[in-house]
Amino acid sequence: MPADAVLFDMDGVLVDSERYWVRREREAILPATVEGEAPEISEITGLNYRDIYEHVAAEYEVAVDRERFLELYDEAAAEVYGEQVRPLPGLDDLLGALSDAGVPAAIVSSSPHDWIDRVVERFDLGDAFAAVVSAEDLDGPGKPAPDVYEHAAARVGADPDACVAVEDSAHGVASASAAGATVVGYRSESDDSADLSAADAVAATPADLAAAVRERALR
Repeated sequence: MPADAVLFDMDGVLVDSERYWVRREREAILPATVEGEAPEISEITGLNYRDIYEHVAAEYEVAVDRERFLELYDEAAAEVYGEQVRPLPGLDDLLGALSDAGVPAAIVSSSPHDWIDRVVERFDLGDAFAAVVSAEDLDGPGKPAPDVYEHAAARVGADPDACVAVEDSAHGVASASAAGATVVGYRSESDDSADLSAADAVAATPADLAAAVRERALR
């Protein structure tokens, strides 16, 4: 039986944004925010950027207020999503195969809607997804809590237990796994240290990722 739906994280999964974000966070955003040694990138990958500030402020000495921190991210996002990112190779073919099989796809991202919308509009992906869900749509916690994946499954009329989720961060894998989805992890070159051990399968190339999704969603 095919999966009820395939639920895709956006950053690092649909587009190659993580390498740009890692550079921005490591070289500009975190040094401007944290006094002294900055956190490891894997500590914040997959979190909503608003939640990142709360985490960093609780664990480190910060040099900027929340408003300026969010501005740093919004300024970076305009360039990252508007100019730099590209879709992962093979994405159109994978989305086409899901559509042909009648398996709906959804975006399930920690990014805010205006960032997601830039990607969807720039690459003309609107018709490929039955739902676009941001963690900011929920009153509850974002990733790694399961809420955003449970919400996304409900949006496409699916049972989370019958969905395949595609994630590239430990927080994202934890969120999808806690919701009950079968999780395919993607180990991108920008963060090859991410702990994806909770995923049901882990792919290291776009071709392997597409194959792993097809195997679990179109069986």
